[in-house]
Amino acid sequence: MSTYSTDIENAELGENGLTKKAGWITVYHVNQSTGEYQSASMEYLMLGVGLPAYCYPDEPELPPAGQTLHRSADGKSWEFSPDYRGQTVYSTETRQEMIVSQFGELPDNLTLLKPQTEFDVWNGKKWVLDKEAKAAAAHDIAQQELSSRKATAASRINELTYAVNLDMATDEEKATLAEWQKYAVLLSRVDISKAPDIIWPEAPEGEKTGN
Repeated sequence: MSTYSTDIENAELGENGLTKKAGWITVYHVNQSTGEYQSASMEYLMLGVGLPAYCYPDEPELPPAGQTLHRSADGKSWEFSPDYRGQTVYSTETRQEMIVSQFGELPDNLTLLKPQTEFDVWNGKKWVLDKEAKAAAAHDIAQQELSSRKATAASRINELTYAVNLDMATDEEKATLAEWQKYAVLLSRVDISKAPDIIWPEAPEGEKTGN
């Protein structure tokens, strides 16, 4: 009988996690912080020693696409979790977008669904348009536009009125004053409740108004 052997001696672990037989063993490494599976390697264990830190002897089943492989919180088994890392998600509270950097289920206040407008609100399942908020924003914009146009008109009317009152106005300036006064009247009739579908009156030719 030969005194030699080509067989690889495999280590055996006892119930206490220490080797009861020295030899080689395949171990599976995980990330120290997250428990995510990293790699496998062969380690030689002397008698009476345990596995290296963050290593486990049981071979994991590989996860399907879109899942991550990691050790359970108690360290006793392998688990799968959703893996959205690198994907863009959106806050259901602020609509702010961000990139996922950790594996696991998404928090309740994040979704993969992208809001379509700045007035979308989350109804628990999807984004829906807040028509009142959109209308209010359009109203505010129209009010600002109207105020700007009125201010411009008032300024031009005052300038031209001074010239007329002082009998210094040319015929062209008198005609321009009438045009601006007509424009001011038309502005007073603008109904901003119809925003954003407002047809603004045209300012006198060659003059700039509004934003």
